[in-house]
Amino acid sequence: MRLITGFVGLVWRIVWGVTWRLGATVAVIVGLATGYFYTTLPPLDDLLDARARGSVTMMDSEGSVFAWRGETFGGAITAQTVSPHLKDAIIAVEDRRFYYHLGISPRGIAGAIRSNLQSGRSAFSGAGGSTITQQVAKLLCLGVPYDTEIWESEAAYEDDCRRGTLWRKIKEVPYAFALEAKFSKDDILTIYMNRAFLGAGARGFEAAAQRYFGRSAAEVGPAEAAMLAGLLPAPSLLAPTRNLQRAQDRANVVIGLMEAQGYLTAHEVAEARAYPATLSNQAEAQRGVHFADWLMQSGPAYLTRQTTEDVIMRTTFDARIQTAIEEAVAHVFDTRVRDGSQAEVAVVVMSADGAVRGMLGGRSATVGGFNRATQAMRQTGSAFKPFLFAAALENGFEPFDIVEDAPLTITTPGSGAWSPRNYDNQFYGFVTLTEALARSLNTPAVRISEAMGRARVREVANKFGLHSDLAEGPALALGASEANLLEMTAAYAGILNGGSAVRPFGIEELSLLGENAPLFGASTGIGERVISERSAQVLTWMMTRVVAEGTGTRARLDGWEVAAKTGTTQAARDAWFIGFTADYVAGVWMGYDDNSPLQGVTGGGLPADIWRETMTRVSRGLSPRPLPMLEPERPVLEAPQTAPMPQTGQAPGGSGSSSLDDTIRGILGSIFGGN
Repeated sequence: MRLITGFVGLVWRIVWGVTWRLGATVAVIVGLATGYFYTTLPPLDDLLDARARGSVTMMDSEGSVFAWRGETFGGAITAQTVSPHLKDAIIAVEDRRFYYHLGISPRGIAGAIRSNLQSGRSAFSGAGGSTITQQVAKLLCLGVPYDTEIWESEAAYEDDCRRGTLWRKIKEVPYAFALEAKFSKDDILTIYMNRAFLGAGARGFEAAAQRYFGRSAAEVGPAEAAMLAGLLPAPSLLAPTRNLQRAQDRANVVIGLMEAQGYLTAHEVAEARAYPATLSNQAEAQRGVHFADWLMQSGPAYLTRQTTEDVIMRTTFDARIQTAIEEAVAHVFDTRVRDGSQAEVAVVVMSADGAVRGMLGGRSATVGGFNRATQAMRQTGSAFKPFLFAAALENGFEPFDIVEDAPLTITTPGSGAWSPRNYDNQFYGFVTLTEALARSLNTPAVRISEAMGRARVREVANKFGLHSDLAEGPALALGASEANLLEMTAAYAGILNGGSAVRPFGIEELSLLGENAPLFGASTGIGERVISERSAQVLTWMMTRVVAEGTGTRARLDGWEVAAKTGTTQAARDAWFIGFTADYVAGVWMGYDDNSPLQGVTGGGLPADIWRETMTRVSRGLSPRPLPMLEPERPVLEAPQTAPMPQTGQAPGGSGSSSLDDTIRGILGSIFGGN
């Protein structure tokens, strides 16, 4: 018995000796590590903004925020200045014993390990049992700074910091102790509230409260506080801008936790559940996604995509006009387009000086998605013809000059013979330039281009802002070249403003957050003169005939003068309608992303309907103003005039019918070329 007792005592002394020595060694190592981390911790103020890059906040023409890009910060908050409900919600969800532990919670860690093992995961995969202090240690990446030479992106850096490996868990312990030694509990909570990512580009609870609810984190009530705190486990998935119902369901769970821990009374719980948090009007609307994307891509990279500062943009965006665009497109697709159609649409509305007021780059709006208004380069078809006629007017042609619409063949070396035809495969004999534009006749356009010289047509189109490589062959006159909708709409704005080039712009003023002096701004996009004011005003009158009696009659606006042009490319792969009133220029494009043909759609059809629906809404509350146009005097001819223009959809009989005598025909043929 004495032998057994002695053996047990010996074993105990060995175990105890090893245990206390090992414990002492661990304690010394942890203490040294804690001391080291303590010395590396910067002041509190340096730990509040976690972002390596800045943000861009965009305000509309009325001064209201309509879009954010990058990670917004919103300004520093403290545990003392936020709403008490928000502070309670965070503690209830993340660490209910926060004010009572020393930085780690052995009970929480043990529970997390047990839960992970029961779920078939490894001990440190899944639930981590981390305290708020440990989560702050993760957010600070254990003091390791972001280095672009090590991590390819800030996201990769943060993913690495969040990895739940055993070694990282071990390192979290002394770092958490160092945080507890360096800062008060409220200071640690302050760091957490400012650095946590909460979805939709919001970094910190102040930015999130402003982003989702349009108010400060100091002003949120129980329902809003519960929703914000509920985002912490999975901010991107639970963000209310992504799925409001899911965010409200999660908030309801948080409300239950707050009630169980005594943070809310029964009355407050009932009220929070009866009136769950909802998005602010700005957050819910998500207006101007394509407009904002355009500014981010077209603005200076160092102040947009790669900014390290918080940038404030005052833009030309008009929320009323954007709503008009979206409602118009939805109405036309709901009432006139077959269900399941994959046809896409783009719309741009701008002022005559190039200030873009609204933009739709597709039927769905996804941040960073393909913007058909600015990125889709498509053939312009007959929407190009106003620039041909602008060149003609500058080169001595007049609206009532006669040109022949008859079969025409042009042989180009290396390309062979080419014969343009009209959309309806009919010919209309001798017509005026105005009639040729109104009916969108092709052979007259080619004859004018060839008589004048393609170089002059390209020069005028380039100066109006169509900068892509324009076609070299005779098909130049028929819009064989490519452009995007924004360029085309801006080029038409040049006609409206009297013949000067227009650079489309969306930024009126750009400044850095907290600074009063703007870095730069723009008040107009009008550039150098391209054609004379008289030519622009005469061309405007000619374009009114397109809507009054030509291919664009479906775009008529009661009480308003409208100048426009339709465009339909070969096989109807693209359909355009671009036009203007005295106040705004609007462009519409329709087509398929895969360039397949539209079925039964021309520029004078659905695009004209969308244009009319858009401009009807845009013009509400405005008084009609006359277009800046000049109707030329009609020449007095001794010879009989050509037959009256047929109604849309009708055509005269023979291809060579004309009331002019053979002598006039011979003269015109010598000017414009033979068949």
